[in-house]
Formats: sequence, structure tokens, C-alpha cells
Amino acid sequence: MSHPQPWQPWQSGQGVPQPWQGQSAPAMLASHADRERAVDVLRAGYGEGRLEHAEFEKRVARAYAARTVGELALLVADLPQGPVPVNQVAPPVPATFLPAVPPTNGKAVGAMVCGVLTFVTAGLTGIPAVILGHTARTEMQHSGERGEGLAMTGLVLGWLSVAGWVLIITVLIAAAIASA
Repeated sequence: MSHPQPWQPWQSGQGVPQPWQGQSAPAMLASHADRERAVDVLRAGYGEGRLEHAEFEKRVARAYAARTVGELALLVADLPQGPVPVNQVAPPVPATFLPAVPPTNGKAVGAMVCGVLTFVTAGLTGIPAVILGHTARTEMQHSGERGEGLAMTGLVLGWLSVAGWVLIITVLIAAAIASA
């Protein structure tokens, strides 16, 4: 009784590795989806630098020619079956490559300082705070500089100081007229 000749060289068992032992059914015929999954694993291995180009091409050709799941398992047995986790933290980006931060407008800083000083100077720095605040906001709209909050703080404190002085002067005038 003669045995039929094997139709693929690796089925003869002469010097060729046998199907992967962990596979549940190595002799089961492979589907197109099985072949594509094996090729995807090979592509990932090649992309990660685990395979040389010639070896990758050879394994892909064998994957498309494979008849059984066991043959496909042999082609990808030495490769990870999914992405390998990388535990490296990306290094910080050097300051040279970070986007440039626009500078803060100097008049906005001056407006805020004058506005805060209205409490110490009895409101005498209120008018400079208002002038610097409006000038700074106009400049920032054209130049793209930062400092909007500083300019607004100077404006609010400056206008409150001016309003306080107007109120005090109005009360003094009203008192002078009432006493006359």
C-alpha cells in the first residue's frame, strides 16, 4: 500500500518545522480572513523592525500560499500577536520648538499698577490708569500682545477712582451751595 505524495514540502516532515503545537486545529483549512490576519501580524512585525524586508516578503508570499491554519501559525509564531506596550514617556519638547508666547503689553501693566495705587494716592493715579488702560487695549488689538486682564483691572480701578472724586466734589459743591 503506497501513501500519497504530500502536496506541500513542509507536509513531508523532512527538516521543516511542523505546525505550531499551541494551535487547536493545525490541519484546519485556512480562510482568506485567516491569511489576512497573519499578513497583518507580519506587517506589524515589519513596521516595528522585527523583520527584514526580504524575510517579510518571503513570509507574506508563504502566508498567501498557506492551506492550513497551522502553516499560518508557523509564519507568525515568533512575532507578537498585537501591539507591544511601550512604557517610555515622551521627552519634553525643547523650548525652541514650542510656540512663541506673545509678550505682555507694558501699558497694561502700567494701567494696573496705577489702578492699584489709587488706594494709596487717594485717587490721584486714577486718570493715568484710565488713559493707560484704553491705550493698552487698543495696542493689544493690533499687536496680539497679552495683558487684557491687567488693562481691564487698571480701567475699572481708575474709573472707580475718578467716579469717587466726582462724587466727593459734587457733595462739596452741594454743601457749599446749601450753606450759602
